[in-house]
Amino acid sequence: MAGKLKLDKSMALYAEAQTLVPGGVAGIRRPYNFVEGEYPIFFDEGKGGRIRDVDGNEYIDYLCAYGPIIIGYREEEIDNAVIEQIKNKGFCFSLTQATQNLLVRKLQEVIPCCDMAAIVKTGSDATTIAIRVARAHTGKLKVARCGYHGWHDWCVEVKGGIPPKFYEDIIEFHYNDLDQLEDILKANANDMAAIIVTPVGHPLGAEVQMPKPGYLEGVRRLADQYGCVLIFDEIRSGFRCSLGGAQEYFGVTPDLATFGKAMANGYPIAALVGKREIMGVLSKEVFLSSTFFPNSDAQVAALKTIEILQRDQVLDAVAAKGRKFGEDVEKVLAESGIPARFSGSPWMPFITFPKDATGLYKKLRVEFYTQLIRRGVFLQPYHHGYICHRHTDADLAFTVQAIKESLAELNKLA
Repeated sequence: MAGKLKLDKSMALYAEAQTLVPGGVAGIRRPYNFVEGEYPIFFDEGKGGRIRDVDGNEYIDYLCAYGPIIIGYREEEIDNAVIEQIKNKGFCFSLTQATQNLLVRKLQEVIPCCDMAAIVKTGSDATTIAIRVARAHTGKLKVARCGYHGWHDWCVEVKGGIPPKFYEDIIEFHYNDLDQLEDILKANANDMAAIIVTPVGHPLGAEVQMPKPGYLEGVRRLADQYGCVLIFDEIRSGFRCSLGGAQEYFGVTPDLATFGKAMANGYPIAALVGKREIMGVLSKEVFLSSTFFPNSDAQVAALKTIEILQRDQVLDAVAAKGRKFGEDVEKVLAESGIPARFSGSPWMPFITFPKDATGLYKKLRVEFYTQLIRRGVFLQPYHHGYICHRHTDADLAFTVQAIKESLAELNKLA
């Protein structure tokens, strides 16, 4: 049985942080989203597919900064391109640098729905401006949503401090349920501005879902039938499922799409892309501005990241690793006899424990992820992981063995 990790420095920093920052650390990175007392709270460094915490413990990291790390940590080619931009050109000015045009032309080249693009900083920026654009373009109000779309008032799951009127026109539907979506559209036929959906389903804390045959095509058909803008939230799937995102992989083109995370291998950037006739409202009618949106450091990082993804066929390699990993994990799960499920192959691996009447699944989940972190595998109990380019075959094989050993420990609880 693996021993408990030494986490003294992490815990001391967390105690200090709670006197400085509400909650100590931000949002989903708080200890209750992991296993309290077993997981580190502060990291020190990362390289490739591995990270090290402040106590010196090293882990194979499958959370990948919640998705931005598609190649690996501290990629010298990307970092050097950014350093050169900072040293030789600068990156924050009153006016825009030419890197904007270079990046948008590259997005046009690789993303099927991209006629034009608006460059922002975060996924929440991109999804929120997408809704504003859709409402301005259609002159309608209501939005059907499916997925996690960020922290802004219209979509955040935790409603503290938000008046109900800010989200009363947002109607949720379930992934892979065309009938429910059609019922919503029928009931609001004259006032539907948009459908926003993650093309790969990743509900909070639940199994990752791939689209059923005909599902995305059906969503596209319904959007056309009811005259609303179809938005794909590709913040997680973009530059991961394929260069052009899930829309390219599954062959269904939305009107607008949001991209971020893996777009620049960790540098803060996101984009709203879409059809020219819809994006045009941003010229005058819809306001979008931020001091830091035009900064070129992240634009340079995005250009270099996309160059490497294309040149080295990174996403083919990531998908191949993910498929093999998924097959191996599913075999281990089947042999274990433990009621656990694997989903998200090949891009977003997630091991979950289905609910049962006795609540045993909670104990199994906590013990499994406790055993896994003690063996040096960093995954989150309530959020799917990711495969990055720098995860080696040896890393993946080690992880499969760690999963096998961790499951064996669960037989003492089951």
